[in-house]
Amino acid sequence: MKEKTNYNLNKDDHKIVDLFAELGMPRNLAKTLIYIAKVDECRSDDIENGTNLRQPEVSIAVRELARRGWTDTREQKKKGKGRPIHLYRLSQDITDIIKSFEKQKLQEIQIIKDNLSALEETIQT
Repeated sequence: MKEKTNYNLNKDDHKIVDLFAELGMPRNLAKTLIYIAKVDECRSDDIENGTNLRQPEVSIAVRELARRGWTDTREQKKKGKGRPIHLYRLSQDITDIIKSFEKQKLQEIQIIKDNLSALEETIQT
């Protein structure tokens, strides 16, 4: 069930973050991804508070999630003057994101296997 905002990553969320990190995803990226997956829509300061990340870490993570096509961003105008607030949400279901991540990792494994085979062949000749 998704929360509104003001969510804090719990023990299970940290297990998920640890698993992503063991698979090579930067920890800050994993924390940000899981936080956004747990809420309907959020601001960067919501992510900071819920994950104990600093603002620059959240900015980098949010930018990378968008680059991967995993999040959508919309702007909400503030009353009066000032920059609009950016609101983030997942652009696809978390299970689809995991499948995409799995596909990437399997491709990396295949490249490693191919390189090891090429290395063995080269050494034997």
